[in-house]
Amino acid sequence: MRLHDHEIVSTPDLVHRLVAAQLPRWAGLPVRPGPAGGTDHHLFRLGDDLLVRMPKIAWAQDQALADARWLPHLAAQLPVEIPAPVAVGEPGEGFPFRWSVVPWLEGDPASPEVLGARGARDLGELVAALRTVPTAGGPVKEGTSRGVPLANLDDDVRAAIRASGTRIDGPAVTRVWDAALAARPAAEPSWLHGDLLPGNLLARGGRLTGVIDWGAMGVGDPAADLIPAWSLPLADCERADFRATATAGLADPDDAWQRGRGWMLVQAVIALPYYWDRWPAFARAGQARIATVLAD
Repeated sequence: MRLHDHEIVSTPDLVHRLVAAQLPRWAGLPVRPGPAGGTDHHLFRLGDDLLVRMPKIAWAQDQALADARWLPHLAAQLPVEIPAPVAVGEPGEGFPFRWSVVPWLEGDPASPEVLGARGARDLGELVAALRTVPTAGGPVKEGTSRGVPLANLDDDVRAAIRASGTRIDGPAVTRVWDAALAARPAAEPSWLHGDLLPGNLLARGGRLTGVIDWGAMGVGDPAADLIPAWSLPLADCERADFRATATAGLADPDDAWQRGRGWMLVQAVIALPYYWDRWPAFARAGQARIATVLAD
C-alpha cells in the first residue's frame, strides 16, 4: 500500500539503472532495499557503505540539493555523524526527482534500551550545539514549516484536533496548545533539525552516534528540537537531563519548553487523521506522544 496518493515507488532495479547511468564509479555495487523509510523517501543500500535516498513525493524533491548544500556545513560543527551527501543524482529513467547518495551510518534506532541516560544528555548537547552554528545565509523557516512561530499553525492544529475526534482528549490537547501559543517567542532563531523522532536518531553502546533525515532542517525556533522529551519514552531523570542540556544558555528555557510541547503536538496531532489508515503504527505512536505531552 502506498503511503501517499501521488507517491512515486522506487525499486532496486530503478536505482541500479540510475547509478549505472549517472554515477558509473558505483555501477558494480549491489543495490538492495534499505531500512524502512519515513514519510518522504525510499531507502536503498548501495554496496556496504552507501545509502541511496529516493524521494517518494513531490514535497521532498528539493531535499537532495538542500542536504548537499547545508549538511557539510553542519557536520563540521556537530558532535555526532550526519549523512552529508557524497553525490546528487538527476531525474532519469522515468524517475522525476533529484536523488542522493549518502554514507551509510552504523547504529541502532534510538530507544531507552540503546540510548540510555548518557545518550539522553548526548541528544540534549546536540540540540544545544545546533544553536551555536552560524545561521548567516541559512534557509529561514517560513509558512507552516517546523520552526516558524507556532501561531502560523494554529488553524491546522485546531482542525486536526477536531478531525481526530475521540482518538485524543481534545479539550486537554487544546489547553496544552493554548499554553504553547501563550509562551514567549524565541529570542533569536537558530539551526534546527526539525524532526528528532526516534527513527532519526542512531545510538551505540548507550551513546548517541548519528542523526539522519535532515529534510526539516532550517533556521527557526529552537524549541522545535525539544520534541525528544516526549517522542522518546525517557525516564523522569533522563528527561530532566535532556531538558537541562538542551535548554542550557537559552534566555527563555521555560517558555521554550512550553513551545516544545506545542511542537510535539504539531507533529503528532496533524499527522494523526492523515496517517490513521495509511500508516497505523505511525498514527498510534503519535497518540502515545500526545499522551506523554498531556502527562508532563
